[in-house]
Amino acid sequence: MAFLKNVIARYQELRLDILAFNFVSYLINWDSDTEAKAGSLEDRSIFVGRLNEMELRITRSKEYIDIVNTLFDNRDNLDELLRIEITNVHKEMEKNLKIPEQEMINHSMLMAKSPSIWATAKLNNDYNAFKDTLKELMNFNKRFIKYLETDELKGYDILLDNFEEGMTKEKYDQFFDLLKKEIVPLVKKINEKNKNYQTPKFATLDYPIEKQKEFAAYLMDVMCFDQNYGLMKESEHPFTSGFGTHDVRVTNHYYVDNFVSSIFSAIHELGHATYERANDEKLNFTFLQGGTTMAMHESQSRFYENIVGRSYPFWQRHYPKLQEVFKEQLIDVTLDEFYRFINHVTPSLIRTEADELTYSLHIMVRYEMEKIMVETDTPVEEYPKIWNKLYYDYLGVEVPNDREGILQDIHWAFGECGYFPTYALGSAYGAQLLNQMKKDLDINQAFGSDNLSMVNEWLKKHIHQYGKMKKPNELLIDATGESFNPEYFVKYLKEKYSKIYKL
Repeated sequence: MAFLKNVIARYQELRLDILAFNFVSYLINWDSDTEAKAGSLEDRSIFVGRLNEMELRITRSKEYIDIVNTLFDNRDNLDELLRIEITNVHKEMEKNLKIPEQEMINHSMLMAKSPSIWATAKLNNDYNAFKDTLKELMNFNKRFIKYLETDELKGYDILLDNFEEGMTKEKYDQFFDLLKKEIVPLVKKINEKNKNYQTPKFATLDYPIEKQKEFAAYLMDVMCFDQNYGLMKESEHPFTSGFGTHDVRVTNHYYVDNFVSSIFSAIHELGHATYERANDEKLNFTFLQGGTTMAMHESQSRFYENIVGRSYPFWQRHYPKLQEVFKEQLIDVTLDEFYRFINHVTPSLIRTEADELTYSLHIMVRYEMEKIMVETDTPVEEYPKIWNKLYYDYLGVEVPNDREGILQDIHWAFGECGYFPTYALGSAYGAQLLNQMKKDLDINQAFGSDNLSMVNEWLKKHIHQYGKMKKPNELLIDATGESFNPEYFVKYLKEKYSKIYKL
């Protein structure tokens, strides 16, 4: 056992070295995506590549590989935390060792500059300025697939599994087919009732950005976000970033003519941040800290954004504050009018602005695009045309330009292919959790209180505290008594929107 103690001690030293590299990379990426100027990106990509190379000297060293293998072989003699961690680390190590070292370095260098290239291209509505980078990113994905293919897992399934272990095209197809069968007819019924809908006047007014930031700060308090451990800044595309439970940061984006965008972006990103902050602190300085998978992470952000943030009890409590901040614009707008507006259903162009009901159709567009991108040789020049056709086929809307089309999301610029389907899956996880939460809490009280501490505590108890210690289905079984069941999502959407639209 003395030998094993020595191995564990050395593993902990190397783990801290790796986490230190990850922390530096986190800070560089945060700076790149919030404040760094475009002219600095080429140079910093070189430094990022060098840092990644230095980290790989550890993770690909014979010493580290032998230590992980030794601990994995002796995992039954480890404490629960380390046993789970080593099982995860061993799996990731085996996977990463299949990818050539120089490929990993080149990929990190591309990641250091691709988000800025995308942001500039989007700002200028210039797909041509991004298409070569997008092609390079997708070529990386195609090569990674080849490195990681097994008899059981091939093609796009590898990328899907990377973001949500166990998910495949076959499973996602079944899930999306259920939504098409149950939700698309509901959307059509609502659109029939909405034929004469006119956007309310208050939604077309200008809302000063400084005032929007004031209300976003108020929401940070409502969601119990401790600003001693985080902050909110501005970026082209809202996101959450963090390292451990003591440093969690979010960004937002503000439009003068679309004030609700920043409200729900704030709630969404603060939902991610709440998950990270509520991990058990014993997971700090381990590889188990953070959300267990992307879909479970999205389940939390979308739970707060939609299930809580678009609920009537929430706005019963907080709408007076919104009226106070925007006295001139909202003085004559009733709570019911505002509630109906934020839950208005209509096919639209922008995923992040989509209503809760049609949101999954936006995800299906991206799901179909990714299958084309990684499993075919379709030229990158054709992508906007395919995107536009899918939007018309799925949502019946014309895409007027690439800024509002294929350039609208940052995910592919981050190298995240296979991520998008987790948004829809996460929404379904959230509905299943809501079904159980209703049995344990007075939802009207929990959602309509001064702050969301009751909601936070329930989710921490059942989901957040565990970090990466448990897989999504294990969490769902423990929290709700059953495996993932998408029928709860369908039930939730049908009940909510049938009531709103009196169907």
